[in-house]
Amino acid sequence: MKPRLVFVHGIGGPRDAAADLDEWLRAVAAGARDSGHGAHVSALTGGRAADARFAYYGDLFRTAGAQGGPAGGPATAGDQDDELLAALLLEAVDARLADPEVSAAEAPALRHARTRLEPPAGAQGAGAPARRVVGAVTSLLAVPGLRTAGGWLSARATAGMLGQVARYLNRAESDGTGTLDQRIRARVAESLDPDGPNIVVAHSLGTVVALETLHEHPADVPLFVTLGSPLGIRTAVHPRVRPHPVGTPASVGRWLNFWDRDDIVAARPLLEDFVRPNAGSVVPCSRRVDSDGAWVHPAAKYLAQPAVAGPLVEALTTHAGR
Repeated sequence: MKPRLVFVHGIGGPRDAAADLDEWLRAVAAGARDSGHGAHVSALTGGRAADARFAYYGDLFRTAGAQGGPAGGPATAGDQDDELLAALLLEAVDARLADPEVSAAEAPALRHARTRLEPPAGAQGAGAPARRVVGAVTSLLAVPGLRTAGGWLSARATAGMLGQVARYLNRAESDGTGTLDQRIRARVAESLDPDGPNIVVAHSLGTVVALETLHEHPADVPLFVTLGSPLGIRTAVHPRVRPHPVGTPASVGRWLNFWDRDDIVAARPLLEDFVRPNAGSVVPCSRRVDSDGAWVHPAAKYLAQPAVAGPLVEALTTHAGR
């Protein structure tokens, strides 16, 4: 019996889930080689090491009647979503500016973005929060290399994708069968094996989704890995995570949290400082990794790190056949 390996993605546009699964597995394989686990690479990429699943939910952000992000699209986002996104960006920018290692090339763009997120008094009216967000993202995309490395074509499109975080956390969109966040968690739950061991690897917004899903759908999870998580953003994300206070799901046997110093999304990255332990005394163990390039947030960059891939392959090997 093979363990189930479940990947949970973050924000973004439409995806080819099969292609993303292949990319994430190849990234783990690269990291496995560099961590001294090269003997397991062919089994991993060939599907023999794990029953790998990519829990795709991105299409739910584009369902009929759902609110869109500030970029427009099928519908227009409400001010509530835009205000939450503005608060999230403001905290992330402040955390980055407080880093003594922030580069001289990046700091001016961050300061300009902060100014745009806090407009002069009286700047109200319909659409004002959305304009603040798009203006701030425009400034952030001025960071050298970020626009190209991040794969973003415009500030409005980027703001629309970032708005997915607010849409999930505001839990306000319903299609008559359930709210958007409920339907997203149901997708992830479908990928879990209720009987066998699950190794769950979640990225970005997916770390919030996976955490909440594991609280609702107990399954044997000997290893939970979070990458570039926004769970620690104290004003815009952390207070909205359910259940609250935030704790380790009962079924999780080990939680590894990885963050990159240059990942603006992973503000307040030491999750063990505020996540409560489960009955097994499990709390996140946060580890810093360092990737090359101007845009270090992509899941594949994290997965290719030996520090990430090594424990992941070890867990798969340990639980194979159980």
